[in-house]
Amino acid sequence: MIGIFFLAFLFLISSEGLASKLYYYEDPETGEKIFSNIAWDENFKIYMKLPKRSINPNPNQNQNNLSSLSLLKLKAGQREDPLSEKFHKIFEEVAKEFNLDPHLLKAMAKVESNFNPRAISPKGAMGVMQLIPSTARLVGVSDPFDPIENIYGGAKYLRQLLNEFGDLKLSLAAYNAGPEAVRRYRGIPPYPETINYVQNVLQYYKQLKSPSLPRIIY
Repeated sequence: MIGIFFLAFLFLISSEGLASKLYYYEDPETGEKIFSNIAWDENFKIYMKLPKRSINPNPNQNQNNLSSLSLLKLKAGQREDPLSEKFHKIFEEVAKEFNLDPHLLKAMAKVESNFNPRAISPKGAMGVMQLIPSTARLVGVSDPFDPIENIYGGAKYLRQLLNEFGDLKLSLAAYNAGPEAVRRYRGIPPYPETINYVQNVLQYYKQLKSPSLPRIIY
């Protein structure tokens, strides 16, 4: 089963292999969920449907997209290669939109996906900022594999968390483990993954902000 997931993962991140549907299989013994773009047998269930990409997306197609997102796409240069400068323009514009430091968003993207717009985790988190389906819906992202929408959605979600918790460390922990976990533990949850996530993001953030420190290659 691990081999199947690996092959499906390679297909998902290939330039021509972006799936229109994402399937999952839950192991009845371990409870582990395996995600794939292919339903290998009848045990695979549809996890979510992914919108098809278009060459010239119409901002009016999705009523939930804010007009500012459409403007952002124009500013970022929709006809340009979105991978140029590792999304520098997108991070800059999104940061202005939500009153955030672009270095912080870049640090999160580095830890989340290493700036891979087609990254997908075993838990189903997608894109540059690794949005899970419920979070993508919450922030109005219709195509989580569109780097502009994904970065916009991640920044919007982070701003919501900062407004709620009023603390960067707690907000990053909530981004990783979910806000309910932060509320329940009244602080950073004692999950090794979350603790490491917060530390790594803050470390990259500090390096990006400090010219005297070794620069991150991204």
